[in-house]
Amino acid sequence: MRKMLVIAVREYLAAVRTKAFIIGLVIMPILMGGSVVVQWLLKDFHDIKEKHFIVVDRTPGAQLVGPIKDIVKDYNETQTHDPQTGKQVQPRFDVQSEPPSEAIDEQRVDLSDRVATGELFGFLDIGPDVLEASSAADARKESHSIRYQSNRPTNESFPRLMRDKLIAKVQDLRFDAAQVKTPREKVRRIMQPVPVESKGLTRRDHEGKPKDANDQIRLAPVAVPMGLMMLMFMIIMMSATPLMQGVVEEKMQRIAEVLLASVRPFELMLGKLLGMTAVSLTITAVYLAGAYWSAHEYGFAEYIPGALLVWFFLFQMLAALMYGSLFIAIGAACTDMKETQNLLWPVMMLAIMPMFVLGNVLQEPNSAVATGLSFFPFATPMLMILRQSVQPGVESWQPILGAAIVLATTLACVWAAGRIFRVGILMQGKGAQLGEMMRWVFRG
Repeated sequence: MRKMLVIAVREYLAAVRTKAFIIGLVIMPILMGGSVVVQWLLKDFHDIKEKHFIVVDRTPGAQLVGPIKDIVKDYNETQTHDPQTGKQVQPRFDVQSEPPSEAIDEQRVDLSDRVATGELFGFLDIGPDVLEASSAADARKESHSIRYQSNRPTNESFPRLMRDKLIAKVQDLRFDAAQVKTPREKVRRIMQPVPVESKGLTRRDHEGKPKDANDQIRLAPVAVPMGLMMLMFMIIMMSATPLMQGVVEEKMQRIAEVLLASVRPFELMLGKLLGMTAVSLTITAVYLAGAYWSAHEYGFAEYIPGALLVWFFLFQMLAALMYGSLFIAIGAACTDMKETQNLLWPVMMLAIMPMFVLGNVLQEPNSAVATGLSFFPFATPMLMILRQSVQPGVESWQPILGAAIVLATTLACVWAAGRIFRVGILMQGKGAQLGEMMRWVFRG
């Protein structure tokens, strides 16, 4: 027991005292949030090169070409330059019209070729019946719609402008054709869609007054469970992978033979496993403390209750022991890092499996499928935390039963890993296959 604890302490100190550990703790949140920061820094940087478009107006008399050019002209004069500095901040649009062809598909292919070569940024193809008042069924037909095509569909500046401005022009022409006497703006106000907003439950503030969750934290009920799940997965991979690599290196350098002269194989394996688990809990404590402080500062700490953090620590510890034992068994059974790849993918599939059902569990956390999957031991730590962090939560017996199942599976994995470690740690030459490892577990 004393030797095992000495090994555990040595493994822990060897990991947390390195510069790489400190740098990793600091740089991981930076990498995770770096994309948001970079996007914020670059939000005012745009490609201001003029963009060329073609409009093919198939309506009778090409009635929309003129309004489109007017919309673009107004945009170029009012939206492309900073009103204070006069500096151009948005690209200008150049719109030209092209007469419609009866060979519609051929014309679209020709225009698409011009887009592909960079001559055009995109083109609008306006259906012949766009100006007719249509039913909901007719509106889905191609002749009643406006088609925008480009090889850069993620750039929404031009189609957004058309949606915002051109639809109003189309409605004006429909009003004229129908000779509607009611003021158009009144009709538009009547037809204005009613927004349906999703908000959290109304709570009382510290003064006892009812208070709704503010708009800045509407995403918290989704961001918190996803963040906790991803954090658990990240920490498991960060701590278990170096453990496997360390075992392989000790085998390759014959250090394991020296260690086994002083300690039994199971004590050596368990000491390394406990040290790795302590490292994972240290990382967890640092990240959760930072996350909770941020949540408290921005007003959504209510979505991270203390009980949830306790369960997270418990499941994180069990997951680290369970997956760590599997990783250390793989390291003991292989003689170099290349061989670990063949045996590692089944374990990786078990660890990644909860990600496959993330959306379903978030949508219906207490459904029969979500509940059943959360009791599969290799998915329980992540899925149970996910379900607990989604309102209204789970019944108290479920995380208790889940923890018991994971604990039993962890003990089984540690026992099996110990059997594999005992045989594989001194094996040299060709690495073991999965069948051989199973034979070591049951036959020794």
